[in-house]
Amino acid sequence: MFGDFVKNKPVKIRGFSGNKKYGVAAKDLKELVKKGCKLLQLPVSGARVCLYQDGTVVTEDFFPTLPDNSELVLQSKDQTWPGVVCDIGQLLNTDRHADALIEAAKGLLSDEQSPKRRKILTDLLQNLEDRSELESREDDEDWFTGIDARFKSKSAYMKFNCESRIRGYMKEVDDATKTIQKAKVKAEFLKASKCLLEMLKNAKYNGSYFDRTGKEPDRLCTREGWFTCQGSFDKKMCQSLHSINPYSSRETRIIFSTWNLDHRIEKKRTVIPALLEALQNRQSTDVNLNYFYQMLFTRANLKLVHIVCHKKGAHNLTCDTEKIFTTARDADEAKEKARGKKRRLI
Repeated sequence: MFGDFVKNKPVKIRGFSGNKKYGVAAKDLKELVKKGCKLLQLPVSGARVCLYQDGTVVTEDFFPTLPDNSELVLQSKDQTWPGVVCDIGQLLNTDRHADALIEAAKGLLSDEQSPKRRKILTDLLQNLEDRSELESREDDEDWFTGIDARFKSKSAYMKFNCESRIRGYMKEVDDATKTIQKAKVKAEFLKASKCLLEMLKNAKYNGSYFDRTGKEPDRLCTREGWFTCQGSFDKKMCQSLHSINPYSSRETRIIFSTWNLDHRIEKKRTVIPALLEALQNRQSTDVNLNYFYQMLFTRANLKLVHIVCHKKGAHNLTCDTEKIFTTARDADEAKEKARGKKRRLI
């Protein structure tokens, strides 16, 4: 008699859109789906339940093993919940400042044992409010907390965010001037630096990379604002399928600051020294500054990388000697010089 008794399992269930959670107790998955659909006014046919954390679908056999009060998402037939890397909403209810929150987020996101996402997110999750770019600060006041009042839209701030990173790369180029001893070389380097700056200004510091309203070839995100990790410098793609939408909430905007625009061929160890070497015995007009511009400031050499995928060690990649100079003769000389260095190293 008592062997047939099945204890009801308490869980917390939420819909695909919205953050409101409901406490539900059910003896099996079938009963949970039925009760959940009634609460959330969803059709029972095709409905399924998954884990809020990583999107794992809950089956009849899996249901009894769930810990009490597990957080679940109820989906209708055409919905897919990919899960979240972590829920840092609790952190935002503390009195910590943004800097402390960023450090906390780094710790949470650096766990390489986190479950892999099942798919790259291409559509804006309905549980995060899908607002238009005409949205004012008043419409989403929380997102703009801590942001200068001059930014009237999310895209305007995100463009500025990207521009700031690119300006930082330009500053590193300018700082290299301090290391040059020869006056003639320094003069040519200053000319090259000025030319690179003009190219950047014309491109508006490539701020369009983070602008979801920009043209598709120019932006790194979808129209909804989703960014996907492009993997470490030595990989073709992210093995963990990391993705994030900094447009969706204040917490994801802060987390996004921990993602890197990483140079495959390193700017400080490789690209800038290659530019300096090219100017040792030649004028800036002999150097292919378009190539160096691409290597320093564009997607030709930049990858957007999640903090876990960012490898800080030496990349061991070199500039293309055939592209460093504007003339074939100079390029051949540089190539021969590079071969000589390689032979000496061997």
